[in-house]
Amino acid sequence: MSERKPSIAVNSVVVLGAGSWGTALAILLARNDVQVSLWGHDREEVARVAARRENQRYLPGVPLPDSIDVDPDLDRLVKANDQILVVVPSHAFRATISRIGDARADRDGLLVAWGTKGFDPHRGMLLSDVVTELLGTAVSRAVISGPSFANELAKALPTALTVASDDAKIANRVAAWLRNDRVRVYTNEDMPGVQLGGAIKNVMAVAAGISDGLGFGANARAALITRGLAEMNRLGIALGGRPQTFMGLTGVGDLILTCTDNQSRNRRVGIGLGQGKPLQQVLAEIGQEAEGVKTVHELYAMAKSLDVEMPITEQVYQVIYQDLSPQQAVEELFRREPKAE
Repeated sequence: MSERKPSIAVNSVVVLGAGSWGTALAILLARNDVQVSLWGHDREEVARVAARRENQRYLPGVPLPDSIDVDPDLDRLVKANDQILVVVPSHAFRATISRIGDARADRDGLLVAWGTKGFDPHRGMLLSDVVTELLGTAVSRAVISGPSFANELAKALPTALTVASDDAKIANRVAAWLRNDRVRVYTNEDMPGVQLGGAIKNVMAVAAGISDGLGFGANARAALITRGLAEMNRLGIALGGRPQTFMGLTGVGDLILTCTDNQSRNRRVGIGLGQGKPLQQVLAEIGQEAEGVKTVHELYAMAKSLDVEMPITEQVYQVIYQDLSPQQAVEELFRREPKAE
């Protein structure tokens, strides 16, 4: 039997997900001379992006490099490429991975990386476990995370990222897609820890936003960020993450970014809730996915099942899913029984 050869160049990547982060990563790859195909689920939106050479909905004012091929045919792209970067919302992650599996009966040499932050809402799993479940253990896996806003990355502002994989060679390969003189990329073998940091920080950003929306000030925000890091560390260790990971870019770095800057959609969700707006109104005003809203449901269930104390997570869950008032939630946190740090 003859050796199977890829049908297109080795230095090519399919980016699945044409939202702000997927588009920004596609732009970065293209600037790094990687051949990029960008796919989105909305064919009409994909056609507009292709015609205008700009994602006006998610990254207005940032032109797409001419080398990016915008294509609505996922099956064709996946069949023709061994390197796939998935950047869809967490609730669409399982379906997207399933489509990759349907399109690629032959998975020899397949590498699937993702920039999605969150959990699988169907079974409360880490996204790496979804990839293994649906595509098998022979597929190479890597996750991209770190403190980064899509708009700044797309505009080539200095950014630091982390690529995690249980295979150091794969982590280095994916890091090479991203690294340039404006983007510093570290590698890490702690896939559970990196994924957990990227998911949990969104919930903490909602909490910090609620506090600021209530007008509680910088002292309260700093307390929430610090205790949020403690919650991240507790659950992360319980699920196999390494403590040092949570002190790095994908832990405290991403936590600080999303809790303190209004580019964070999750922080803006919290601000809106703190100001007394209904959740659906806040989400409509933002007009994009805010992962923390869904993630807190799975995070709360994980904490309960593992008997891990996560009081900030619990209060955010109560606000979003049990109609607890934001004022009561923050006051409840500060009324908790004192203990040693």
